[in-house]
Amino acid sequence: MNDRDGTDGPNDLDREHDKGKSTDKDKDAKEPLRVGVAVRKRRRALHLTLAAVSARSGLSVPFLSQIENERARPSMRSLERVADALETTAVELLAASDTARTVDLVRAGDASGLTPVPGVRPLVRGHHQLHALEFTGDQDAGREYQHRNDELMYVVSGACQVEAEGRAYRLESGDALFLSGGVRHRWRAVTEDTRLLVVAVGEHIHATSEPPSPGQ
Repeated sequence: MNDRDGTDGPNDLDREHDKGKSTDKDKDAKEPLRVGVAVRKRRRALHLTLAAVSARSGLSVPFLSQIENERARPSMRSLERVADALETTAVELLAASDTARTVDLVRAGDASGLTPVPGVRPLVRGHHQLHALEFTGDQDAGREYQHRNDELMYVVSGACQVEAEGRAYRLESGDALFLSGGVRHRWRAVTEDTRLLVVAVGEHIHATSEPPSPGQ
């Protein structure tokens, strides 16, 4: 209270406001994605045993079991190996890991729910139509990608080299490259200060160019 006029002073209001922001941030940080549920659901949909996924991914059966039962958090690289074995992508497994969020604030220091991998950070959590990943540093995807739906690559800083449909593109700070669904591509950062944003429409979305039928 303000000693002179009996009203709340600025410091009191500021402390309450900061307390509210801290609570929201703490709440976000305490909600890791349950990716194990998505892995188990996908494996069962394909009628695969843990042993079969182990043979495909090169990861041990005990480790895969721990992932499915939420007792271990895989790195992004391990999750990609699991995703390949399950004929899907790491992004799709992340998307299927949580269906409850509709508004989700991802702060710079927030955990993704996975074992941290230097230079890779999911920016969208939950099952949504849009997915986004931030890559920083000297990254090399090391593999060819082909997504079902559209994708946008935007260089925030630095530069990267992209190969798409037999052509090479050098993207520098401020450049963007749009890739329609089905385009085969690979990319790598060419400077240590590269910061790349990759935004894509989810694989579960059935995009179509046809107009909706009357009454829809």
